[in-house]
Amino acid sequence: MLQSLFGLIYLSTLSQLVTLTGTQATCPIKFIPASVVVEYGSSVSVDCSMDATPDKIGWETKVGSVSLEKAKLITWRVSDLRQWDIRPQCYMNYNRTAACESFLPVTVYKTPDSVSISTVNHTGPMIEGSQYELQCVIVNVAPVKSLIVKWFKGETEVKTKTFYDTIKTPVNVRSTLQITANRDDDGVQYRCEAELELGADGPQPPPKVTSEPIQITVRYSPEDIKAVDIINFAGSHPTFIGYLIFLPMLIALGIVV
Repeated sequence: MLQSLFGLIYLSTLSQLVTLTGTQATCPIKFIPASVVVEYGSSVSVDCSMDATPDKIGWETKVGSVSLEKAKLITWRVSDLRQWDIRPQCYMNYNRTAACESFLPVTVYKTPDSVSISTVNHTGPMIEGSQYELQCVIVNVAPVKSLIVKWFKGETEVKTKTFYDTIKTPVNVRSTLQITANRDDDGVQYRCEAELELGADGPQPPPKVTSEPIQITVRYSPEDIKAVDIINFAGSHPTFIGYLIFLPMLIALGIVV
């Protein structure tokens, strides 16, 4: 009978421990705020609490740990957060027989050092009907999964690019845009914009960095197309077919006889 009674007590205690440690939904820990988005190098402060006073409560983390103490509320505070992958953990002893823990969701972000736009393998004016590639280079941004690259032709958005890499440290990324030169686009400006969409907990409006615009010049008549334009194009498209396409024009201009 005595052995059976001890067995019941053990099972009851074990059940309470499993309930509090194995299922986060029953853990009485509360975070204020519930999650945080913080810029790299900035300060952060979050309270961990519960309705009743626990036996002990504390924070375990890479930066700003707080030792166990008897309190209803305990604060994790860092004045200069410089950890990219950080998972602060609040933990407590409860009712002397149970314990639970909960991880605070933290997103650390960094706006790009620079955003630039350029043509790929081409310099000078473009020739009508020919295809060209523009590239946008974003330097040192994090987290890349929150990055949205937007392309603009004048004031019209023409392309949006998102990323799915889960890396949390800063990276350099590249987005490209294919265009076909048209006489109506002569003098048009293109630009790209890097925006960090960090959700409701992030800064509003979302932080963004925009490139300096690039203006294109389009040659669209035999009188406008100069020998140097053709040579530049041929240098960017060194194929025999490309040479054949422009051979009549080269002959007309007296470049080839």
